[in-house]
Amino acid sequence: MQLTNIRDNLLMNTNGIKNWAADDRPREKLLLKGKSALSDAELIAIIIGSGTQNLSALDVAKEILKEYNGDLLKFSRVQTNELMKIKGIGQAKAVSIIACLELGRRRQQASKKETIKITQSSQVYDYLRPYLSDLQHEEFFAIYLTNSNEIIQHKQISIGSMTGTLADGKIIFRNALSLHATGIILSHNHPSGNCKPSQKDIQLTKQLVQFSQCIDLSILDHLIFTDNGYFSFADEGLL
Repeated sequence: MQLTNIRDNLLMNTNGIKNWAADDRPREKLLLKGKSALSDAELIAIIIGSGTQNLSALDVAKEILKEYNGDLLKFSRVQTNELMKIKGIGQAKAVSIIACLELGRRRQQASKKETIKITQSSQVYDYLRPYLSDLQHEEFFAIYLTNSNEIIQHKQISIGSMTGTLADGKIIFRNALSLHATGIILSHNHPSGNCKPSQKDIQLTKQLVQFSQCIDLSILDHLIFTDNGYFSFADEGLL
């Protein structure tokens, strides 16, 4: 029994990342060959830092990706408590992963700060992607524009549940007046992935458009956002 334990320990130590060739260790590989040379699993292994007694950090990283079928889009939606269900991932490692995913989102947001002139609905979709992607609940946003359709600012109007969110017209138009905006683009996401507007969506849009006309503001579009596409009220002639 004692000899068996010694043999198992030797095998376990031999399989550890520290015993791999330098080219095969994620950290050393990044330094030697650059970040693009690493697989998704190797990048995650660097984030989590260490594995378990029986699994290397790379093994744990592969298990994480296996949970999401290797789909980084699905993985980007992961929650802390979900990660902690995976063997080898405690609270500290889960938080590190979530923090890295959030930095990625913020980097996308930072790239949107230059002046953008909106000429088509696809630009709105791309602009809002960092804010509305990967959500499991609904959020409502308004984008405020100048007379030449340049973005002044966007604002989150509300946060709701998986099935709906309220959009307060008073908040939407008060923001527009304070920013001296002349145009507004509305958008909210459907976590279900169905971008078809509901009757409530249609009715709300109609009410907001009617009121905007009374105060000489233009609602230029309302996008229903999903991770796989969008519905534009303007493109469909519903404004």
